[in-house]
Amino acid sequence: MPPRSAEEKARRKALLEEKKKRRQEEKEKKAKDEAAALEKKLQKLSITDASSSADDDDDDSRQSKEYFTRLSEDMQHKILCFLSARDLGCASMSCRSINYGMAESRVAHSLSRLKTNTKPTMEEVGKLRMPIVLAENRSDVKELLDHAIDGSGDTGRLVTKKSKKGKKAGAGDADEYISYARFIEEAIQGYALQKVPGQKPYLLPPIVNGRFASASPEHTLVRIGGDGGKSGAGGSGCTSWGVGKRGQLGHGKRKDEHDPRMMLGGIGYGIRIVQVSAGGGLVRVAHSLLLTATGGVLSFGIAQYGALGHGYSAGKQLPDELRPKFIRDLAHLQCVCVSAGELHSAVVTADGDLFTWGDGFCGQLGIGDRRPKLTPQQVEIGGLEDEVALSVSCGARHTLVITEDFEVWSFGLGHFGVLGRSFSPYQYHSDATVDGLGVDLDGDEEEQVDPLAHIAGIDAAMRDQINLLANLSLDDSSDQCIPMVVDSLKGIPIVGASAGHRHSLFLDAFGNIYTCGDGSGGALGHGNVEKQDVPAKVMYFADNKISIIQISAGVDISMAISTTGAVYGWGNTKDGVIGLKTDTTFVNVPHKVCITSSCGKEIKAVDVECGYLHSIVVGCDGSLHMCGNVDTDEDDSETSNVATLTPGSNVCPIQVPNLNVWHRLPEPREVIKSTKWQKYGKYELKGRSAMMATKQSD
Repeated sequence: MPPRSAEEKARRKALLEEKKKRRQEEKEKKAKDEAAALEKKLQKLSITDASSSADDDDDDSRQSKEYFTRLSEDMQHKILCFLSARDLGCASMSCRSINYGMAESRVAHSLSRLKTNTKPTMEEVGKLRMPIVLAENRSDVKELLDHAIDGSGDTGRLVTKKSKKGKKAGAGDADEYISYARFIEEAIQGYALQKVPGQKPYLLPPIVNGRFASASPEHTLVRIGGDGGKSGAGGSGCTSWGVGKRGQLGHGKRKDEHDPRMMLGGIGYGIRIVQVSAGGGLVRVAHSLLLTATGGVLSFGIAQYGALGHGYSAGKQLPDELRPKFIRDLAHLQCVCVSAGELHSAVVTADGDLFTWGDGFCGQLGIGDRRPKLTPQQVEIGGLEDEVALSVSCGARHTLVITEDFEVWSFGLGHFGVLGRSFSPYQYHSDATVDGLGVDLDGDEEEQVDPLAHIAGIDAAMRDQINLLANLSLDDSSDQCIPMVVDSLKGIPIVGASAGHRHSLFLDAFGNIYTCGDGSGGALGHGNVEKQDVPAKVMYFADNKISIIQISAGVDISMAISTTGAVYGWGNTKDGVIGLKTDTTFVNVPHKVCITSSCGKEIKAVDVECGYLHSIVVGCDGSLHMCGNVDTDEDDSETSNVATLTPGSNVCPIQVPNLNVWHRLPEPREVIKSTKWQKYGKYELKGRSAMMATKQSD
């Protein structure tokens, strides 16, 4: 093809310029037509007047004539109260008047959350049906908001340039308040959304354990931090501390932490956390679960009996995970609730299905036998497969499930009465126990002899132990291995449950608590220490007309939060585990626990979690308070920021310094130490990779 001449090039260039000009004119004409049509439509609806002219160089002098801004301030505040924290964040980003007016709007918006008068209807599944009063008036809210920002010490929170200007400069508090609003909505109203790409947002169960904090006998998990964005942080990340020998802290090391330490790997920044669950028992085992905003589940810690749900590794082993790892077999499901027991775990999906895995020796997996499961398996027996599960709670060796029909299903070890129902005993196969001892068990009864008679040194106690060995048979027809409804709670709208070590708590929609199981230490709250086989109402709250919004069961301890933010505890009081000053080792009826800030002001609570040696309380300002303490091998009171409680002192709860759930925090970075020269005798070695890098640079 011959080269183009100069005239041809000029002609083609002129055509191209003409096309560009014509295209630009068409674009401008189309924009003018759209603007004219929009202006005509707005005039017809009487929403706006003609736009006023303004100086292009002075953005602050522009005045909006939109309909919303022409309303009175009180009316604007009332309208904004109907917006969720996420929607309010979007509105503040798109409308400057809302953003800069948040200093006043936030008070009305918070008061509408902290003081509710409307009662949910029967159609609103899983919600409480009584008003909540955590603030009486606007002055209480203003004081709470100020304390929520500065009352937790030096948390290292992110502060925008606009927020640094202060209220006098008219900067407002939109950047700070959105995160707090999201925290309050999740804590009080249980309003938490999951957003899976390509799907509609899903509303999470309103009442669960581990909404913001979770405690096991050895470690603690707390939602904290996150960069927020338009929808607010509200506790997007996760921090942990306590015993870490089994990797349950998620920091990549088998090391104890006596101070809260945030997890790395994008937790709270690329990955938003909406629920935490710390599992473990009294036999030095522990693992953790994290639920993400997209329905994924992360697990880490000890992998014994498949508690993590990852299955075998390439070498047919069950390796412990020292950092959070997604459970691959749940990747195709949207999980909405997680719970970790001693050595088993469970999740509820958005479709209402229940999946369990881990140790099943006591039937706590609900799959009809006592075999362990290394990966999640759906529970499809007992009739639970036809129900829509709402939430799940795993105890040491039993599991409780709440359905959308307000029913309670239980399965697992029922020895202490934790199931709240009657059950058949495990099947003991004595034939399998004595098989191989050379005794014919198929003969006539008259011909049979004691199969252990020819073995010397066997006494009665040893005979009982040998008979118990028959329990090793993993095929069992006992209904302890099968999900069954707790009949005694039928007709009562149960919306929440908490499975403890050997007792269970249930919460109905009217704020009443029912307990069953082992009464050791007064953990049931009935005024005695006796065992309770079926759930019975805790009369202390009913007699005093106290309604409860949150419950938690630990190891022989129980705690609850009322609609006014008061904290109550009962059970074992040793070492201040529930924050009570008593002369006795336990209390068998609920007692009020005083929660105060570092400056001595009483704080109202929104969440509580019980462990074994400690309990965690989350204040309505986002502060964290700890009752009792977990001993760590690296415990050093001189370097620890969290005060160590003296055993037997029965001190009050202490506020964890420099920590707040909803504050926006910068993403933590892992510090990688540079390789240093190491001296071996008269030689100094630095490692092959480092030496090669040095040579290349030279």
